[in-house]
Amino acid sequence: MPEGPSIVILKEEAAAFAGRTVLRVRGNSREPIQRMAGCRVLALRSWGKHFLVEFEGFSLRIHLLLFGSYRIDERRATEPRVGLDFGDGGELNFYACSVKFVEGPLDAAYDWSADVMNDAWDPAQARRKLRMQPLALAADALLDQNVFAGVGNIIKNEVLHRIRVHPESRIGGLPPRKLGELVEQAREYSFDFLRWKRAYVLRQHFQVHTRTVCPRDGQRLGYRKHLGLARRRAFFCEQCQRLYPFG
Repeated sequence: MPEGPSIVILKEEAAAFAGRTVLRVRGNSREPIQRMAGCRVLALRSWGKHFLVEFEGFSLRIHLLLFGSYRIDERRATEPRVGLDFGDGGELNFYACSVKFVEGPLDAAYDWSADVMNDAWDPAQARRKLRMQPLALAADALLDQNVFAGVGNIIKNEVLHRIRVHPESRIGGLPPRKLGELVEQAREYSFDFLRWKRAYVLRQHFQVHTRTVCPRDGQRLGYRKHLGLARRRAFFCEQCQRLYPFG
């Protein structure tokens, strides 16, 4: 599943479509996608894992889910979920994704301060939200899009290893300093992810995600196929990532 930094890259790659008018709409989505025909793109935005094409009065929301993809100025052999053709021959195609419409202004629908990639990101608000769920596992808390919009499983695993916190630690058991590190690194690692992905070296920087040995102490990494409420894969070191219980 693409994480927030990958959606920022999509937004950058599609930036040239801002200000242009949709000539035709194609696709097999059950949503009323033809409503976009003849409409002018006001802006291209992202919130967490959502890619947003803003029009007058409404926006197209794309979520790439687990296996979604996109093509700019080219097509795959299969029919897209939604494809936008522009007057000068340019096109934007999305496959195997969720297609929804957001009615009204995006500023009324989205809390930009919850997006770890956004300039409006508010770490103090994230800490307040975390304190309200003391029993949550650290692994689940990092994947909570209401707290850390854009954080996905790779970022989760790498952040917890970076701050030496076991994924099954309870949020209420984390010392204030560790809670602060979790919030800080959720954003900092996301921008590291963005920088590495732009340079096509992201996987080279994985410390624990899909790895078998901890680079810090040489211990074999722990692995859970379905950890926490989110039921996502977890890679972690039992030696250097401390388990913080609560209560």
